[in-house]
Amino acid sequence: MARRTRVKICGITRLQDAHLAQQLGADSLGFVFVPASQRYLSPEAAASIVSQMSPFVTPVGLFLDAPADEVTRVLSLMPSLVPQFHGRESADYCEQFGRPYLKAMGVGSAGALPSEDQLAPYGRALGFLFDSHEPGQLGGTGEAFDWTRLGDEMRKPLILAGGLNVHNVEQAIRQTRPYAVDVSSGVEQARGIKDPEAMRKFLEAVRLADGQPD
Repeated sequence: MARRTRVKICGITRLQDAHLAQQLGADSLGFVFVPASQRYLSPEAAASIVSQMSPFVTPVGLFLDAPADEVTRVLSLMPSLVPQFHGRESADYCEQFGRPYLKAMGVGSAGALPSEDQLAPYGRALGFLFDSHEPGQLGGTGEAFDWTRLGDEMRKPLILAGGLNVHNVEQAIRQTRPYAVDVSSGVEQARGIKDPEAMRKFLEAVRLADGQPD
């Protein structure tokens, strides 16, 4: 069976972008609940978009060392939302919400990749997102890291992020064989405003990579 790389388009702030991403075949849409981010969307606005999403597209909410009660409030507004923790959240913190989640790991420009011992405590994590941001910071920088540093010993699904765009996503998929790729700035006209043509070409590039032998 041919491999199919899932696609998450992150930093959604507008309903029209969400609709188009779904039509183009995105598997997941990401909403940023970090007030300092230029892609921040209020939980209420995100809930309005999520309520109009296909039931087969997964909404993901990005948090960065947020107070637990704030995360709980956001999750109560969107029962289908998968939380994605981008900061230095401990496994106990992530697991307290009783919901499967994603844990982002900042690789940085030259830092060591997280070891299996560091990842192991996050037992309920659906997968690990490896991004180019420094540890404990938010992604969406548009910068890539050296994907060749990633091994193939991951025990949970790998979501690849950081500087992906239509020009490099095919190579990134062929090099790392991720479960999914996550793109934000690589398909934008401006912060939080998606470029329809860039989204279309990105999805096409992913499918092209899936259709070629390793």
